[in-house]
Order: sequence, then structure tokens, then C-alpha cells
Amino acid sequence: MDIRRANTEDIDAILSITGACAADMISKGILQWSEKYPNIKAFENDLSNNWLYVVVENNKTIGSITITPKMDEVYRSVKWLTVTSNNLYIHRLAIDPIMQSKGYAQQLMSFAENYGRKNNYESIRLDTFSKNTRNQRFYEQRGYIRLENVYFLNQSQDPFYCYELIL
Repeated sequence: MDIRRANTEDIDAILSITGACAADMISKGILQWSEKYPNIKAFENDLSNNWLYVVVENNKTIGSITITPKMDEVYRSVKWLTVTSNNLYIHRLAIDPIMQSKGYAQQLMSFAENYGRKNNYESIRLDTFSKNTRNQRFYEQRGYIRLENVYFLNQSQDPFYCYELIL
């Protein structure tokens, strides 16, 4: 298993994985992702900013994560645990559904957290869909603290829960 910065050749695999994740979540009644999000534009932006990483097993891309220091506007109203100045944000963590429950998401999050510590960031912040209890347990077991809700009305009427881990 290898985690590395993504490149242009990874985009098709990442879109295939996130599409499979969206279909898998929809089949479970979790309307978090769709055919509209995540999309190629988001991943191309992540790639051009060097924020996109992939996990590769046997030369096959099986997952991805976006690790960015840029705070989205929707997070401005959240009362975070740390001062907003030197934080990382996680977006679009995805593991191919047939490769899930094998520890790859844990590896990607450990990679992100270690990256944050090594580069002296104060915390890692993220959000997860209120209807995705599996993700909520995943982050809470890693020590992330649930804070306020944000809304992405183009995705769902239901809230997304914000989480933060102080590094």
C-alpha cells in the first residue's frame, strides 16, 4: 500500500471510485453524494493546488483524499475549537466500496493527521453527512469532536456535522 500525491492520470480512477461510493451510499439511503458531486472540476482544482492524494494497492488506485489549508466559506460561522489561522480541511475521502473495511480510510486519515503534525498545523477540520452514521463513528473513534452543523443545500436539506481534531 502506498499513499502519494495524485496526478492527472489518477482522475478517471478517482471519479470511478467516487461514483461507486455515491451509488453505494444512495443504495443505503444516504443521499450525501450524487452524479453532481463530487465532480471532475473539484478534483482538478484539488490536483492543481497539490491537495489531492491517492492510496494505491498493487498499482491500482483504490481511494483518495483532499487535504487543504483553504477554509470553505460555509465553515466561517462555525465555532471551532481552535483559532482559524493554521488548520487543515479534509474533503472527499473515498475508498472503492469493494475495498472498504480493510483499513484504507484509516491509513489516509493517519496520513493526513501526520502531515498536519509534521507541518505544524493546529487542527484538522471536516464535515460529514448527518445521515451517514458510519462516517460519524469513524471520525469520533479517531478523536474528532463534533461541533456545529453546516448545510449544502445543493446536496441535501439535511445538515452536515462539522468535526475537529486538535493536533
